[in-house]
Amino acid sequence: MIDDLLHQWGWWVLYWVKEMPLYDCMLLLKPHVKKEGLIDLVARVSRHVYSRNGVLTELKSFGTVQLGYGIRKLSGRYYQGQLMQMTMMATPNINKELQYLNKEDRLLRWLLVKHRDTKYGLEFLNEDDGELELSKLSRGNIYEEDIDEEEDDDDDDDDEYDENRGNGGKL
Repeated sequence: MIDDLLHQWGWWVLYWVKEMPLYDCMLLLKPHVKKEGLIDLVARVSRHVYSRNGVLTELKSFGTVQLGYGIRKLSGRYYQGQLMQMTMMATPNINKELQYLNKEDRLLRWLLVKHRDTKYGLEFLNEDDGELELSKLSRGNIYEEDIDEEEDDDDDDDDEYDENRGNGGKL
């Protein structure tokens, strides 16, 4: 894949790919924020990324989510929020550059996660690690142990039944 990019676009593409790691920016907005406010905030972050020669690769909305605990803000305590995920390629100092989000009134929380050693598509499938191959697991051993234990349990039940029979069936 990288060889194709080098052949097609030149050495600067390799530099750009290595210097622009992939990040997920998770945005948890207050539940009452309107769609226009949400789009405005996403566009603001996107413009910031683009101005630093970054690329927004994916945008997901998870809708309104219930929170495990209340988040206290000056305007009250929130038990639900609107969750968004922005995947982007950006410079490593993007975390410092997004600190202005701390002052954003529409946000409850935000989080930036860096993808590390992530392999996609054919790179992942062509790996010769063999760690994830299910064919290496022996299914027979797992089931055979369970069968033996069940047989032992059945023998014990028969003994109890025989003992109770001598008492006229009473326990």
